Amino acid sequence: MRATIIHGPGDIRVENAPEPKIVAPTDAVIRTVATCVCGSDLWSYRGINPVNEPQPIGHEYVGIVEEIGSDVSTVRPGQFVIGSFIASDNTCPNCRAGYQTNCLHRDFPNGCQAEYIRIPLADGTLVTIPEEPAEELIPSLLALSDVMGTGWYAAKAAEVKAGSTAVVVGDGAVGLSGVIAAKELGAERIIAMSRHASRQKLALEFGATDIVTERGEEGIARVKELTNGMGADSVLECVGTQESMQQALLSTRPGGNVGFVGMPHDVQIDGQQLFFTHVGLRGGPAPVRAYLPDLIERVFSGRINPGKVFDLTLPLDEVAEGYKAMDERRAIKTLLRP
Repeated sequence: MRATIIHGPGDIRVENAPEPKIVAPTDAVIRTVATCVCGSDLWSYRGINPVNEPQPIGHEYVGIVEEIGSDVSTVRPGQFVIGSFIASDNTCPNCRAGYQTNCLHRDFPNGCQAEYIRIPLADGTLVTIPEEPAEELIPSLLALSDVMGTGWYAAKAAEVKAGSTAVVVGDGAVGLSGVIAAKELGAERIIAMSRHASRQKLALEFGATDIVTERGEEGIARVKELTNGMGADSVLECVGTQESMQQALLSTRPGGNVGFVGMPHDVQIDGQQLFFTHVGLRGGPAPVRAYLPDLIERVFSGRINPGKVFDLTLPLDEVAEGYKAMDERRAIKTLLRP
């Protein structure tokens, strides 16, 4: 089969690889209908996360079940499925508490930018769609595998409530999905921080009420100006840098909450600053599996259309261009067709 392999910074190739096989009785093999490039993949592409040897890459997927292990009972060959970017049994205490990405038996599907993929813990990880969806729904369903669920978790962790004010730090696919989530959870005012016209336009379409282009102290001051000097009730941190975390913490009102879902890189948090502001902080890998049934229903009902974050669609053979376009900010998110 064809699979995407990262060899080092800026070096993405499509190569022939062995087709995945059932390894454990809880596995499923999926024929990928659509996959994509994630913003977190760019950490490796840019050399920030080290790549010491060629390795498969990608963790977002929708597809058709091809084969199942002997212990799999909730999915069967021929079904269209979506799964989380982290595999979970969905039965352990952490899963039952709603934190499937901290499953006691979690596994990490990798190499999903390929024609076929092996998904561990299939019963707990995969959610079936009753029938193969219409073509126009596939981008939105693919978004649920990671970015929409991650944006949703950012909003939930930040405790977005009806009538509240939310700020979204980051205008990538996760941040834009966070705008959708804040809107769906009832935020009355949604301030999107963005410097890119195409992303600003999409943020407004998704429900943002204000755009802030400033950063650092100027950005914080602008948020305070828009919130009568107080700061926001909820801030969604969707980047993962020191600057974005400080932007989030200092844009939050006393007693407000920050939900952080950007993978932290060299982020340091001042304990005294946090202590004296009464700001709540919660984050981590989003428990996407917990939200999939609800988000699938919202997509099918037409309430949300997160697939609009895909502004570039390419065949799998052109995946290198998809990475390059995202790295150069010519694309928000690249959808790949194997």
